[in-house]
Amino acid sequence: MILSEEQVDTFFDRGWLVVPDVFSSEEMMQARQAFDRLRQTSFRLRTTQTHAGAYFVLDETAHGDVIIKRIVWAGGMEPSLLDLSADRRLLGPALQLLGSSQCEQLLCQAHFKMPGDGVSFDWHQDIQHRDKGPGTWRDTNGRGSYVQTIVLVDEMTPENGPLQFIPNDAVRFDGSGRISSGHHDDPTPGSDRQAVSQIDETRAVTVTGGAGSVILFGPYAVHGSTANASRMSRRILINGYAFPGANGRIYPGEGSGRRLELA
Repeated sequence: MILSEEQVDTFFDRGWLVVPDVFSSEEMMQARQAFDRLRQTSFRLRTTQTHAGAYFVLDETAHGDVIIKRIVWAGGMEPSLLDLSADRRLLGPALQLLGSSQCEQLLCQAHFKMPGDGVSFDWHQDIQHRDKGPGTWRDTNGRGSYVQTIVLVDEMTPENGPLQFIPNDAVRFDGSGRISSGHHDDPTPGSDRQAVSQIDETRAVTVTGGAGSVILFGPYAVHGSTANASRMSRRILINGYAFPGANGRIYPGEGSGRRLELA
């Protein structure tokens, strides 16, 4: 899949891009089966730990029910999810946006958001998780050096904890008006980071879509999500692709950080 010039402009100007109906209902059924197996495993594990090549981040309710915060490098346990993350319909647009023929895959992460589990995410930028200080991250291509994709394994509705984004032009940084030049956190002393000084939450955009749709966004896009208030699950597969040489960290999961290129 090749993105149009208009889609590429939307990605960089607004901060994110939605491409509907990338994967078929049959492919998403297979993904849901993989997610079901991961979830059953979490019930057996019950605590945060590495298992079968994946890193399970788990919590527990006051009643003893398991809450899945995320499963890092989920494809380590379920190889079909790694196959999906290397599919040219996903990898192709990521490489196109990176401006590279190859990349380093940092994430293959399963998020669940089951009804009533209370899982939510405050406003943040993914650069906060990539750049952990000196030696951990470099913007080697000058445009963020990172593309994150989200495959909607289930339909994403306004009620089941959808993603929300703040458009780039609704975010202001100390000393800059462009999202791509700063972080949504306090700058590290002595670094060239710039802290967000203002976010216009009234401009927040709620993203919805059918199963098989894909969301792409860069490391500086401000986003978050509320808890699932519906009776249906909201499962997504997150894959993160870095420009060669940008990443200096070792990520959890057996095989994480693999090099990918289009066959």
